[in-house]
Amino acid sequence: MPKKEALDRAQKVLDQLTKHGVDAKKVKKLPFEEVAWEWLKTYSKGKVKPGTIRIREKEIKILLRYIAKMNIDKITHRQYQNILNELDDKEYARTTIEGVHVTANMIMKYAIKSKMRIDNPCTGAIIPEKILTVEEIENTSIEDEFLERNELTEFLEAAFLHGMPMDLERFYLLAFSGMRSGELCALKWTDIYFESNQIRITKTLYNENNNMKEYQLVPPKTKGSIRTVDIDESVMNLLKSYKDAQQKIMLKNKETNPEFHDANFVFCRDNGYPFIQKTVLNRMERLLKKTSIKKAATPHIFRHTHISMLAEAGVDLKTIMQRVGHDDPETTLRIYTHVTEKMRKNANERIRIHFADILNFKFNTNRHLA
Repeated sequence: MPKKEALDRAQKVLDQLTKHGVDAKKVKKLPFEEVAWEWLKTYSKGKVKPGTIRIREKEIKILLRYIAKMNIDKITHRQYQNILNELDDKEYARTTIEGVHVTANMIMKYAIKSKMRIDNPCTGAIIPEKILTVEEIENTSIEDEFLERNELTEFLEAAFLHGMPMDLERFYLLAFSGMRSGELCALKWTDIYFESNQIRITKTLYNENNNMKEYQLVPPKTKGSIRTVDIDESVMNLLKSYKDAQQKIMLKNKETNPEFHDANFVFCRDNGYPFIQKTVLNRMERLLKKTSIKKAATPHIFRHTHISMLAEAGVDLKTIMQRVGHDDPETTLRIYTHVTEKMRKNANERIRIHFADILNFKFNTNRHLA
């Protein structure tokens, strides 16, 4: 390209930037990483949970591997699309790539609003999507996402026979409430109403470093997650017995431990500090080894199990969504549809068996000709 033509093109770009109020001199040496961290600082001032901020920080670090030193106004749509493609080639989970895309999009919108560039290179970008193979389709089952009735029975029996302190209460409550493990860990006795057999869910436990003393109580995942759940009386009685025993221990520990953390948590250590989600996961993995269950289960499976239990009990979809806090409507609908369809087939089978003598009729086929 001739020198004059190159200069003319550069001048056109400069004129275009100036036209849109972009200070070309200011952004000439403004790398993406500087803008990204500036955006995160502002983003963190909003109504955002610590866990979400931590995720955004991780997503920024992924982007920095590719465009950290690149000027904010020089990043092109093609370069950005290549980042998404490469993340897919490296077999990053689709949810991770989606998160990176959301974060990049917010940073670029911030840059435009701050007159650092005139367009958004993320606009129109395609998130790669893998096509499932026939084997993957055939080996993927919705039933892997929740515990069948016999599996739930086996697991709870294992909790009764082999469980460590608090295991039985924890897992019965998870199974019959549908709450998240973070919500379980954040429960205080003031959230439990024994008179009406209800539990009020208003918070979740956040602990970035798994440090016992560095926990935070933050609002639940969504506004719909703030809810009051009716709990079966037998489960409430289990909690009541546990509370009576716990209070005796806590009273003694308060007197002997000057650093006792008196925060009224339902599931807490001897020093009063709450157990974290990792503890619930570890306890579950231990108990699974005592069963014949082969599913790759985490405490979240109890939410899905609770959905299947409600569907089997004939509870309508809207009520189920409200009870579990509007979590993942697509998964909830899939489980609900699967269970109700299975019930429909079972109903047909029950009718066939119960009325077999009528259905298996043997009449004279020539009866209309007589």
